[in-house]
Amino acid sequence: MFDLLHRPGEMRERSLEIVVPEPFGNAVIGVKAASVLDVDLRMESLHDGILVTADVEGVASGECGRCLIDIEQGVEVEIQELFAYSQDEAFEYEVQTDTIDLEPVIRDAVVLSLPFQPVCQEDCLGLCPQCGVRLLDNPGHEHEAPVDPRWAALAGLEGLGNDEPNDVAGTSTGATEEKR
Repeated sequence: MFDLLHRPGEMRERSLEIVVPEPFGNAVIGVKAASVLDVDLRMESLHDGILVTADVEGVASGECGRCLIDIEQGVEVEIQELFAYSQDEAFEYEVQTDTIDLEPVIRDAVVLSLPFQPVCQEDCLGLCPQCGVRLLDNPGHEHEAPVDPRWAALAGLEGLGNDEPNDVAGTSTGATEEKR
C-alpha cells in the first residue's frame, strides 16, 4: 500500500480471504468467528486519502425467528469508504501509519445487512402457540377449541334432559289448560 500514499490517480485491486476474528451480528443471526469472508478490494489514491471500494461475501448462520430451526443465509455487501490522510471530523476513517484498518468498515456493513427477523422461508408459519409443533411440517395441525372456564361446570349437564324434551313442554302447557 505504500505505493498508493499521496499519489493521486494510482489504483490497486486485491482479492482477500479474511478470517473473522470475532462473531459479527446479534443473538439471532450473524457471521461466526473463524468464518471466511471473501473480499474483492479496490483502493484508489486521491488528494484527501484512499478511496476503498469492496464487495464482501460470506455466510451468516442463526435461527429462524418464527420456527426456531437453524438457517444459513448468504451475505453480500458493497462498501465504499474514504480513508483520509488527515485527522478531520468530516472523515470517519483515516490512514494511520501508512495503513488502513478494514475490519470496522466490513463489520459495520455486514452487521447492518443482516435481517432483523430472519426466516427460513418467506411463508414460514412458525410454531403452534399451544404445543410448539412446527406448522410447516404439520399443515393440518389443529387443537380442540378451548372451553371457557366459566362454562366448564355446565359441560356435565349437556346430556341431561335430552330424553324428555317434549314432556317438559307438554307439562307446562297442560298445567295452563287445567287452570282454565
